[in-house]
Amino acid sequence: MQNMLVTGGAGFIGSNFAQYMLGKYDDIRVVVYDKLTYAGNLDNLALVANNPRYHFEQGDICNAADVDKIMRQYDIDTIVNFAAETHVDRSLMKPGGFIQTDVYGTFVLLEAAKAHNIERYHQISTDEVYGEVMTGRSVEDDLLHPRSPYSAAKAGGDLMCLAYATSFDVPVTITRGSNNIGPYQYPEKVVPVFITNAIDDKPLPLYGDGRQMRDYQFVLDHCRGIDVVLRQGKPGEIYNLGTGHETQNIDMAHMILTLLNKPKSLIQPITDRPGHDRRYALDCSKAETLGWKNEYNFEQAIEATVKWYVENEAWWRKIRSGQHYQEYYHQQYAGRETNN
Repeated sequence: MQNMLVTGGAGFIGSNFAQYMLGKYDDIRVVVYDKLTYAGNLDNLALVANNPRYHFEQGDICNAADVDKIMRQYDIDTIVNFAAETHVDRSLMKPGGFIQTDVYGTFVLLEAAKAHNIERYHQISTDEVYGEVMTGRSVEDDLLHPRSPYSAAKAGGDLMCLAYATSFDVPVTITRGSNNIGPYQYPEKVVPVFITNAIDDKPLPLYGDGRQMRDYQFVLDHCRGIDVVLRQGKPGEIYNLGTGHETQNIDMAHMILTLLNKPKSLIQPITDRPGHDRRYALDCSKAETLGWKNEYNFEQAIEATVKWYVENEAWWRKIRSGQHYQEYYHQQYAGRETNN
């Protein structure tokens, strides 16, 4: 694995992964391939911009000719696919783009992996493909029950990967991660929305009763897990990556407010989103057998995330002040306040 194509590498998890790999290994070239949609941001890669082993190419994973050109130009032997439309709320507004990128785009990359006989194709997936898990924990061979256009599209991409592994012997691995938090997360997701709103003394829009349970994992733990699976995981297999501990969203909001010394009165309940899953929970013992484990617990992850947003205000203010973000935020939250 010397020439690695990181698709979606200008996004949240992808940019953290690119930085992690360049920092850990001195014999890997990382080619970031990103369409630079609203969530793709070259500022996320500023720390490695001058690294001679880092290269950036703008492009769409749905464009087979461009993908093939990049594969040949850089002699790619490994693909790690982060490229995806990822936000559930946006998938409820406009599902089509999710199907195009998360399913068809995955197909294009798998075709490239097959044609170029690469060492490893790795798919970044999500715990949301398992659907709502009210008791117990999801294991990798559970049936999939996606309940949003986003999770359905990700499940479709997963199944395409497994089909190519079986039909064409493409050396595929898949990781299904829990809710990541940390540096460079676009402030549409709940944790950066809450942090940045709280800094500005604005209401924190909390869905429903706030008792939905999520496994919040620090993004660098996730990156380490992907690296371990890339090197030690068995082709054709799926590995869950999470902390194994769930937190209610209202408790997460309280902790953010406490860390920022802000009043709990900033929490503003809003009408819940359609089909909002109450709980995700992962059994990560399979990945742990490879020698991986989390270094951050929930409290440490939230604290590190809050600290980063406080210290990198220029990064998120540039995003939040833009017309695209302001229009989205108004469309998503205006008029949904409740008295709960």
